[in-house]
Amino acid sequence: MEDYDYLFKIVLVGNAGVGKTCLVRRFTQGLFPPGQGATIGVDFMIKTVEIKGMKVKLQIWDTAGQERFRSITQSYYRSANALILTYDITCEDSFRCLPEWLREIEQYANNQVVTILVGNKTDLAERREVPVRRAEEFAEAQSMLYLETSAKESDNVEKLFLDLACELIREAQQNTLDNTDRAPVPGEGKPISYLSCCSVN
Repeated sequence: MEDYDYLFKIVLVGNAGVGKTCLVRRFTQGLFPPGQGATIGVDFMIKTVEIKGMKVKLQIWDTAGQERFRSITQSYYRSANALILTYDITCEDSFRCLPEWLREIEQYANNQVVTILVGNKTDLAERREVPVRRAEEFAEAQSMLYLETSAKESDNVEKLFLDLACELIREAQQNTLDNTDRAPVPGEGKPISYLSCCSVN
């Protein structure tokens, strides 16, 4: 018998250096790894959380942002239940690359995937290059929720993953998410423009 009620795959995408690995490590291990090197290909960690009495296992996949790994990382989009599109609020270039990442998501991910835009490194707010309003407008235009985080200070990191888990449960219960190993059928489900917050037991 499985030791969980739901299993969801969450994939982080975005430019190299935006803090994807640090977000994953902070949530799964409670650590902020100083001097974190670039991810090679893909890496993943698992964390089981309890939400409203249900055990939810999250497979969190951390993908490399470098161009040379794209052919590897793209294959992980298809089976993703959720994608965290990440940029660095102190790096304009990482924000300008978002449309390119969205094109990859549209090409390789299934139509019902839940996508959220995350601006990381709020602990470096004095070096901010991307205004909050600009990011909010971009997210709104793409029907995505927007959240700012700090992996270093742990700000909003738990909220990010737990809110995603709550939304994925809601979708699964409405049968718009396929929670089996069968590949999702293109066209199933509907666009998600918000995440429902829920209490965690």
